[in-house]
Amino acid sequence: MAIKEAKNNRGKFQMTKPFFIFIFSLFVFKISAQTKLVVIEGGIYRPLYSLDTQRIVVKKFSLDNFQVSNAEFLTFVKKNAEWKKSKAKKIFIDQGYLGQWTTDTSFSDSLANQPVVNVSWFAATKYCECQGKRLATTAEWELAAQANETNKDGYKDKRFNQWLLDWVAKPQPINRRKRGSTFKNVYGVYDMHGLVWEWTSDFNSALTTGESRENGGLDKSKFCGGGSFSSKDVRNYAAFMRYAMRSSLKAKYCVANLGFRCAK
Repeated sequence: MAIKEAKNNRGKFQMTKPFFIFIFSLFVFKISAQTKLVVIEGGIYRPLYSLDTQRIVVKKFSLDNFQVSNAEFLTFVKKNAEWKKSKAKKIFIDQGYLGQWTTDTSFSDSLANQPVVNVSWFAATKYCECQGKRLATTAEWELAAQANETNKDGYKDKRFNQWLLDWVAKPQPINRRKRGSTFKNVYGVYDMHGLVWEWTSDFNSALTTGESRENGGLDKSKFCGGGSFSSKDVRNYAAFMRYAMRSSLKAKYCVANLGFRCAK
């Protein structure tokens, strides 16, 4: 309609205000949706399950500003056919792999700029390797996730903490949203919270066996997440949820609300 109205009586095209806004919006969307690495200053991360004296030194690293999209993962699959739905080895994926895709190389247009989900840790790791990148460690991811829109240590902000609690406290329907639909933190990273969960390279590092819980059991199939062990900050329920989520996973799992982004 805007294009039609932009034609004058002589048939020449003129850029009306609505059409200009339309074009500008497309331009802004294209620019904003581009994935790029942003620098995360290093720091000290204290695991929430640790004692006060435990600290992890996180060195300076880079993190993708967006989660990997379906469109980006499609490009990877086309170049690496062994990761197509029909060809990926079952030892690396489960039956849910890329379940939102209609075929090996197609999906609804509405999914293009949404985070790719239903990808295993193996697939996510391989994708990052092919980009010359890697998955972030849990400590790196958590350090970057502490930032809100204005502060690198957003956890000191009661409003930010309440927003996180509200998000994890409510059942979240699998209503996938476009990347960039939550907020950009002070580093320039979007959607660290509020869109989908994310794989980390050491996602199961907080697991503990029955033996370590002093119940005498040696059955390695029984485990639980250590998210609440010796915690010194019981207010951080959102972090507990993340640790619990990660601890419930196996590397071949493909989950409908679990995606990833790359680091370097």
